[in-house]
Amino acid sequence: MASSNIWKPVAIAAICIIAVESVCYGMGLGWKDTKSDSADSSSQAAVSEAESTAEASSAAEESTQAESAAESAAEAESAAEESSQSEEADKKDEDALSLWTDDAPLKKQLTEYINAITVEGSEDYIPPEDRIATFDFDGTLFCETDPNYFDYTLLKYRVLEDPDYKDKASDFEKETAEKIKKQNETGESFEGLEIDHGKSVASAFSGMTLDEFYAYIQEFKKQPMPSYEGMNRGGGFYKPMLQVIDYLEDNGFTVYVVSGTDRFICRGIIMDSELELPNKQIIGSDEKVIATDQGDQDGLNYVLDDDDRLQLAGEFRIKNLKMNKVTIINEEIGQQPVLSFGNSSGDASMNEYATHNNKYRSLAAMLCCDDLDRENGNESKAQKMYDLCDEKGWVAVSMKNDWTTIYGDEVTYIKK
Repeated sequence: MASSNIWKPVAIAAICIIAVESVCYGMGLGWKDTKSDSADSSSQAAVSEAESTAEASSAAEESTQAESAAESAAEAESAAEESSQSEEADKKDEDALSLWTDDAPLKKQLTEYINAITVEGSEDYIPPEDRIATFDFDGTLFCETDPNYFDYTLLKYRVLEDPDYKDKASDFEKETAEKIKKQNETGESFEGLEIDHGKSVASAFSGMTLDEFYAYIQEFKKQPMPSYEGMNRGGGFYKPMLQVIDYLEDNGFTVYVVSGTDRFICRGIIMDSELELPNKQIIGSDEKVIATDQGDQDGLNYVLDDDDRLQLAGEFRIKNLKMNKVTIINEEIGQQPVLSFGNSSGDASMNEYATHNNKYRSLAAMLCCDDLDRENGNESKAQKMYDLCDEKGWVAVSMKNDWTTIYGDEVTYIKK
């Protein structure tokens, strides 16, 4: 009985405790399963990490898109700049050669050539020191015949018309001058006239100092050009070709005139003209020069003194045509040209030299005197040059179709 009384309160207490725990558990205040807590915590961490990864991925994607947009913008800007530069270059080229028609073959090929060889690092790049261009003179830069070459007309005047010399002229000089006169009147050709002319020029002006000879030429240049209004003998420069020379010089070229005309006559024509070239870049047919007090003494036996000046010795040396042009280019320039311009068979060797076995990209052109309205052209000769250009792969320049003017709008050709 006593033991029954003891367990009764114990049982009641146990029941109360169970009831209290049940209430607390139901209210969330009881113990928790640590494994469940750990799982919940890991799940929350995973969710958080996933959210962070998503946010990072989104940020990276946005950054990539921003970088891509920036690169696209930069590329577009670069392309626009290149296009602008190209347009500016085209405009500059167009302005530089404004006296050439837009479809002139030489204008197109020359500007493309210059754009290729002046870009450092390109396969066609040519260093400035190797940018050599050679030009014939008569018929390439200057009126070829009216009615004959400038130096032929100069000799005819000196021997047959100059009051200070015509009575002193030798029989050989007069014979040569008469051939020139007949050629002017009838077009007849004379074998060996080129050499006879060279010898006669040398003797007819023998004893003149170079300064006196240049002064004589300046006076002769003032005579009117017989077939033109608004132009004298010294003004016959082809304006579109002067633009070519300026264009080349602006792009680092050294330009040489390599003419069949007497070197000193050629220098006299160019002196004080639209074509600004130093004498050292003007090459032509040659005659001997000596000191004024040298007399007949060999140069090896004479020493120039303070009173000496240079004068023409009266001895013709070489006619600078055909293969002789190549020889003199090697002697005086010492480099193979990369550009060459001529107008006759006398320039073919020079053009061939520029374009044959050249380590650099090269170009050659021939002027074709096919304009009969603005110039005293010659269709037969022009056709020969067209044929030669087709054969050699050179650029043919039509004076009729490629130039908007020849001598300028103030000059008019008088057809005969």
